[in-house]
Amino acid sequence: MARNLDLDLVEIAPDARPPVVRIMDYGKKKYEDAQRAKESRKKSTKVVVKEMKYRPKISSGDFETKTRKVEKFLHEGHKVKITIMFRGREVTHPELGRDILDKIAERTDGYAKVEAMPRLESRNMTMVLGPDAKKAKSQKATETEQAAAAPERPAPPTAEEVEAVRAQRAAAAAESESDNG
Repeated sequence: MARNLDLDLVEIAPDARPPVVRIMDYGKKKYEDAQRAKESRKKSTKVVVKEMKYRPKISSGDFETKTRKVEKFLHEGHKVKITIMFRGREVTHPELGRDILDKIAERTDGYAKVEAMPRLESRNMTMVLGPDAKKAKSQKATETEQAAAAPERPAPPTAEEVEAVRAQRAAAAAESESDNG
């Protein structure tokens, strides 16, 4: 059974004397190109920007919840755009929004970097945080060193050891009763 060859698709060696031409199987070449494209897509990473919105008068519980979510996004490798939304006369106090953004930046300092400093645009103040691989690696290294330096917890006792201790205590209790009685 003969293979379909596309005679229009030829490869010419430019420096060869006399010129060398190779007739190629077009279907095979198309398949190999698709496989190479698939591999390159696998290796590439898509940068996703997540957004978290805060308000200047946010309660501490809401702040903690939203900030934990921001930390989760950063640990997953996403960038995070943080927006402080001002309503009404709140825009006259941009320092409140700036304080919130500073708290978030300070809290995520170990594994994130500020990619875009806080800016006030009309009624919104925005800041962009991105994961910092260098800081995260150094932080993980220090955590593993601390874990290695921490004393190991002993293994829990087996059932036989527990029974032996109970028997010793019972014998001691019986002995003390006989001494007292």
